[in-house]
Amino acid sequence: MTTLLAGDIGGTKTLLGLYRVEGSALVRCAAQRYVSAEWPDFSALVNDFLGGEASGFARPERACFAIAGPVRQGRVKLTNLPWLLEEQQLARDCQLKAVELVNDFAVLIYGLPHLQPEQQTTLRAAPGGRPDPKAPIAILGAGTGLGVAIGVPTASGLQAMASEASHAEFAPCTEEQWQLKTWLMQELGLPRLSIERVVSGTGLGDVMRWRLASHPDGHNHALMGTTETELPAATATAASAGDPLARAALDLWLAAYGSAAGDLALQSLCYGGLWVGGGTAGKLLKELQSERFLGPFLNKGRLSSVVEQIPVHALIDAETGLFSAACRARLLNA
Repeated sequence: MTTLLAGDIGGTKTLLGLYRVEGSALVRCAAQRYVSAEWPDFSALVNDFLGGEASGFARPERACFAIAGPVRQGRVKLTNLPWLLEEQQLARDCQLKAVELVNDFAVLIYGLPHLQPEQQTTLRAAPGGRPDPKAPIAILGAGTGLGVAIGVPTASGLQAMASEASHAEFAPCTEEQWQLKTWLMQELGLPRLSIERVVSGTGLGDVMRWRLASHPDGHNHALMGTTETELPAATATAASAGDPLARAALDLWLAAYGSAAGDLALQSLCYGGLWVGGGTAGKLLKELQSERFLGPFLNKGRLSSVVEQIPVHALIDAETGLFSAACRARLLNA
């Protein structure tokens, strides 16, 4: 029985999973969540999992670990942990034949074609209901920041291309967005404003801060004084409850998000599909299905007919990263 090791590594927590290959399907056999900071190095954590929770199954030979950071030449230094990860060293320390380290957003590309219906939902179907299986795919997702990745078809399957497209210049499409950009640049002391500064969980909080600062009665609003970390979720909750100021902030944010998604669709020509992920996708699913998001996505002037051909989906499984790492591990030395 072939088993694969997958990991989703973050500064706060690490999730490891053991998967069994059954034909074209992957079945999870064991999984364990670790507090990352409690371990002196990653190999010790992996060996604990293999000798404990996963010990009742065949030992894996291949592993893929998704990491929140840039991977260069098979190695990565985590920002918030004293871990330096190297593929060859990990293979030796953990008795694995093949190990690959992949950016935690880019790795999603390998899982997207294999998602089950319960892991995703369609926001907008392709004309005729069938995407082009030979075309690129793409994903963007607003969480704390904004992740972007593209999947390019090759003779051996999809190749994930990590991207920093979220740090391109934020381009206002309305007078309100221009006012927001001007205020944020002054408020944050920035010479330029990236898309991520607006289209992210943090960005939603900043949009609300601008609404509070620019509204004549904003200083009396219920959300005034809400902490920076709590403001994005509080804004979404207040908007759903009918608060007009929060509703206006969320609408502006959704429009900017939809426009950024449409730009990515044009940049990648992802006729195979565009996915919306990140921590906000499942929480704001109804909003992403609305005209507030999909209208700006389609509003691309002379090239609106191009994005109209692209299906749009949302990830609703919080552990898609782990599943995607297992999908990539299956391809190693296959």
